[in-house]
Amino acid sequence: MDKLTVVLGDYPHAQPLLDGDVEINGYTVEPVEVRPVIGAYRRMIRDLEFDVCELAPVSYLMARQEGVALTAVPVFLNRRFHHGDVQCAAHSGIRVPRDLEGRRVGVRAYSVSTGVWVRGVLHDEYGVDTDSITWVVDDDDHVEGHVPPNVERVTDGRSLGDLLRAGEIDAALTGNAGTGRAGAPRAGWTATTEPEPGTDDSPYPLFPEAATLAADHYLRTGIYPLHSLVAIRSELLQQDPDLGTNLYAAFAEAKRRHLAAHPDWSATPRLARQARQTGSDPVPYGITSNERSLTAMIRFAKDQHLIDTAHPDDLTALFATGEYPDA
Repeated sequence: MDKLTVVLGDYPHAQPLLDGDVEINGYTVEPVEVRPVIGAYRRMIRDLEFDVCELAPVSYLMARQEGVALTAVPVFLNRRFHHGDVQCAAHSGIRVPRDLEGRRVGVRAYSVSTGVWVRGVLHDEYGVDTDSITWVVDDDDHVEGHVPPNVERVTDGRSLGDLLRAGEIDAALTGNAGTGRAGAPRAGWTATTEPEPGTDDSPYPLFPEAATLAADHYLRTGIYPLHSLVAIRSELLQQDPDLGTNLYAAFAEAKRRHLAAHPDWSATPRLARQARQTGSDPVPYGITSNERSLTAMIRFAKDQHLIDTAHPDDLTALFATGEYPDA
C-alpha cells in the first residue's frame, strides 16, 4: 500500500478518512496536522509539500493558471455565508454598502476566499465599485503577482484590528480573513480577540441582519460560497489515473459515516445552522450540485483581477478526470 500525506482542517465529516476508518483504494493515509490549516496552503502551492491538501478555491484557480502541478477533486469541505463579515469603524459614518466606495477596507490578503466572496456580493447585490476601495492587507497572497493597484500593504506591524479600532481603516473583514488574527499564515500564527461590540468606539456590522440577507441571497441565486477544495499533486494522478475517483469516494463515504453517527450535523453547530438556512446538505460535494457556486467564484476571481478568464468551456476541466456523483 502506498502512503498519502494528507492535510485537512478540523472537519468531523472528514475525520473517518484521517482516522483510517475509511480507506482510499490502494493507499494508506498519513495525516499531517497544520493548524490553522491555512498555513498549509502556501506550502502546498509553492513547494508541493504534501500529497493531498485542502486549499482555498481561488488560490487553486490562480495556482493552475500559473502552471503549478496541482489538480483538485470536487470535495468542498467548508462553506460560509459572508454578509456578517464586514465590520465598520465606529466613526466611519458608513451606513449602506456604497458608502464603502473610496474608503480603506482591511483584509488579510487580497485573494483570500472571504474577500473574493464579499467583493462579489457587494458588487452584484449592491452595485458597489469595489475597484474604488483601497484594500489594506497585512499578508501576502499564496500566489503572488496578481495584486491590483488599489491594494496597500501595512508596513508597521500593526494588525487590521488595531487599525480598525484606531479608525485608520474604515472597515475590515472579520475572522482569519481580517481582524481575528495576526501574523503570517503559517502554523502557530497568533489569534487575536475580535473587537467587542456595544461601546461607542466599537466597530459595528455593515449588515445587522446578516443571517437573513445571506439566506435570501442563497435562495435567490443558488450561490453558496465555497471555502475549500481538495488538491492532489498532479504527478500522483499521472501515476494512478483512478486516484481522483477513489479519493472522492472516500471523502463521500467519510461524510456518510459521520452523518450516520451525528445526524442533522449536530457535531458542527455552524454547519447545522447553514443546513437550516439552505434547507439541504451544508457541504455538498460534486460538480453538478455546485455549478452555480463554481461559476460565480470564477467570475468573481476574473472581475477582481485574480485570473485571466471567467468562462471555462467545461467546469470538469478544473478537476481530475474521474467519477464524481453528487454526494
